[in-house]
Amino acid sequence: MGLLDEFLTEAHTPCYGNRAVWGARTPEVTDFLRDPDGHGWHLDRARFDSWLRLVAVARRAKLLAPVRLDAIRRGHGCWHVQLATDRGRMDVSAAFAIDAGGRAAPLARWLGAKRLVTDRLVCGWVHGRARSTGCGAGLTTVAASADGWWYTGPLPGGRRVLAFLTDGDLPAARIAHQGIGLAKHAADTDEIGAILTESAFAPDQGGFTAAHSSRLDPCIGDGWIAAGDASMTFDPLSSQGLLHALFTGLAAAEAADSYLSGDTAAPIRYQQIMHGIQHAYGRHLALSYSRETRWPDAPFWRRRQSIARRDIR
Repeated sequence: MGLLDEFLTEAHTPCYGNRAVWGARTPEVTDFLRDPDGHGWHLDRARFDSWLRLVAVARRAKLLAPVRLDAIRRGHGCWHVQLATDRGRMDVSAAFAIDAGGRAAPLARWLGAKRLVTDRLVCGWVHGRARSTGCGAGLTTVAASADGWWYTGPLPGGRRVLAFLTDGDLPAARIAHQGIGLAKHAADTDEIGAILTESAFAPDQGGFTAAHSSRLDPCIGDGWIAAGDASMTFDPLSSQGLLHALFTGLAAAEAADSYLSGDTAAPIRYQQIMHGIQHAYGRHLALSYSRETRWPDAPFWRRRQSIARRDIR
């Protein structure tokens, strides 16, 4: 995208590796010192997303926000769209449409596409103040537990995020609904609890969200394509959501450009790429979950082992 140098000036917090308590009680650390691409970053997502929007506007995209899709219809090879804005209704026409509306996929759902959900994963999370020192500094950390798994990582501005993931129909989902009270349950996981104590984590903002894997069926149609979470959503364990958003943003734009230049097969090729991503994702996720075998009779892990047996072939 030609944005790396400008991104580096945004000065997001470096991420130097991953720490995992997964399949054993002893933490395993994967550092990025020998990675040819160098370290990663703990993004301030609100600031990152806002920056990308400003770049798009600078590159002559037109941004309307806030806005709601009220109606859409296809006629004479063109989309006719009614939008509700803070200044009233706006009528827009377009030769091609890309649904980048997240899990809700408002455009695709309006046109009859269905979201196929493959698990019941949910996530409870809290943000809070924390010191950027100790064993969790500069690292993301995941730790398995009998009912799901925990995640924590530093955020910019002397803050930290803590999350608990489990299935929404299990009793442990009550923990995920605890809001800022979530942190007191993390003490049951030695590694996460130690990081929170050492960093003096003080939660002040919490929430609850869906985190299940899903795909849109279909993800293309006559004159439209879905990209990002609208096309496919990922278990956070895969760390694939942001990569998928950036990749499909580019791929969908290229497919739209080719389609408008007369290559009517471009959306079909895009759909084939999505099928390949879905297959590779399912296999890799199954392999990751198959490494944790300490609670074979716990419902959460029994379900993942069943998925692993199905997808690892």
